[in-house]
Amino acid sequence: MNSSGTIPMAPGAVPLLGHALPLFRDPIGFLTSLPTHGDLLRLRLGVIDAVAVCSPELTRQVLRDDRTFDKGGVIWDRARESAGDGVGTCPHRMHRRQRRLLQPTFHAARLPGYAHAMTEQIDQVVASWQDGEILDLRNAMSTITARSLLATIVTDTLPLTVLDQAIADITVILVGAFRRAFIPPALDCLPTPGNRRYRRATARARHAMALAIAERRASGRDNNDLLSAMLAAHDPAGYGSEQALSDTEIIDNLVSFLMAGVETTANTLAWALHLLTQYPDVEAGLHREVDTVLAGRAATFEDLPTLPMTGRIVNETLRLRTPPWMFTRITTDAIQLDRYTIPASMNVIISPLAIHNRPDLFPDPARFDPDRWLPERGDSISRTAFLPFGAGARQCIGEQFALIEAVLALATIAARWRFHPLPGERVRPSRSITLYPRGLRMRVAARSRHALTTPT
Repeated sequence: MNSSGTIPMAPGAVPLLGHALPLFRDPIGFLTSLPTHGDLLRLRLGVIDAVAVCSPELTRQVLRDDRTFDKGGVIWDRARESAGDGVGTCPHRMHRRQRRLLQPTFHAARLPGYAHAMTEQIDQVVASWQDGEILDLRNAMSTITARSLLATIVTDTLPLTVLDQAIADITVILVGAFRRAFIPPALDCLPTPGNRRYRRATARARHAMALAIAERRASGRDNNDLLSAMLAAHDPAGYGSEQALSDTEIIDNLVSFLMAGVETTANTLAWALHLLTQYPDVEAGLHREVDTVLAGRAATFEDLPTLPMTGRIVNETLRLRTPPWMFTRITTDAIQLDRYTIPASMNVIISPLAIHNRPDLFPDPARFDPDRWLPERGDSISRTAFLPFGAGARQCIGEQFALIEAVLALATIAARWRFHPLPGERVRPSRSITLYPRGLRMRVAARSRHALTTPT
């Protein structure tokens, strides 16, 4: 295996902390600057050495070769502490079987039923807002996505108080897993408030999912939800108990789906509403579309083909504020990438955010321009350049589920409400496993009489 030199070090490292300081201070600015310095760059995150992949072609190569670039590294190793070995976190050796078992859970035939449950939950939450109320947008969107996801995962299985606690625990887990990725594991045993919160949240969330499984098994009901589909999953290619998912595997996947499904879509919606206030021409176009199609009612699965602009806004938000802003792989063997040799056991960092902000791929990349996804323009975008859901065998299993939920929620919200930023509020990106807007509070104003109707 030949190599030509050493991978160049990214600029901006500081003593002891390396690149962790600029990464934490300005994640968007730091990551989007990396491609200007090369397609492969070395990073130091405290005591951790890593290689950042900054070109779309090399990123696709890494994501397609999931045997050599295995699910792991500083972020995923920590995520496994709470999510276990679900389909989103497990290593390569466990992935194919779980993917086969879970794929029918997200079959296209099931999506209309999931969308119906989403519409009910979105309608209830959006109708509960008051004209003139000030909302923390991240919390408000998390309420929508959490209730929508739970309605499709564990329908009528657990008390609302238990489910609400599980969602709160997922937020603690996401923030904690990211922070723990950059501290030595030896410090995990320290009785710090953060460590205690993280351990309690992990234990509660997993216990809640175990209760849901036990209740559903005892009842024998098929609620046509994700939990029922997982309990019924069967792989004839397996053998013995391997033909079905174990309870531990189901718990792992339920926690994984909550971690992936609540925060990512909630953050996408929050960022979209924030960006719309900065681009009034785009907001006006969205309002024209939803007024024509919905006339104040909640969006349904059947409306999706008639909401193309809403879909473009979701796509552009995913490009500009990609929730999975950075993730890692771990090399299982030495491998040639571009003209360099990547050694075994190396952390490999992938940032869709960096790819999505390359001006050679997306002209004027900092501009929020949903029309770049019009068919006559979007067809020119390379399929290697847009990675909000990853690529290859590990591409997000719930991609269509998430896109449907985001479009239904954004359309329903825009049909009834406008959002006005508060004077002096400073919105800034904050870091957990997902990129979320901190300080995003806005005043809501009713656009239709339906918005003022109290839900029953």
